[in-house]
Amino acid sequence: MQKVLLLGSGALKIGEAGEFDYSGTQAIKALKEEKVEIVLVNPNVATIQTSKGLADEIYFLPVNAEFVQKVIEKEKPQGILLGFGGQTALNCGIELYKKGILEKYGVDILGTPIQAIIDTEDRRKFTERLAKINHKTARGQVVTSVETGLKAATQL
Repeated sequence: MQKVLLLGSGALKIGEAGEFDYSGTQAIKALKEEKVEIVLVNPNVATIQTSKGLADEIYFLPVNAEFVQKVIEKEKPQGILLGFGGQTALNCGIELYKKGILEKYGVDILGTPIQAIIDTEDRRKFTERLAKINHKTARGQVVTSVETGLKAATQL
């Protein structure tokens, strides 16, 4: 792998999503040690990830499929990391995958397989997957009003 795209958290407030800033920064450092070129998309200038000298290229753009596709077209990375940007990066990665953008440009998802990300995003699918391996989960129920919430609370 010569060039990897890392999606940052996209958090816009100082101190927000600090765990992803830290883990993403560590990922950048580790990949740099392996002589991998890093392209970062992160709109927040107040992160460690966006500090001068870490990533080879930084795009201060929203972490969404529209902007990330443009970065992919320009930079032509071989791989993409979705696990260092929290929910924003995961959602973006799923959209890029479902729209066929990653396949179109030959970008491999590194780390957690996309189907595992998709399955864990859907609580029902996730519970079903856990049931297949005999792992118990807490019961839950979707409610849309205080009345149904109170009824569910007594049932659960």
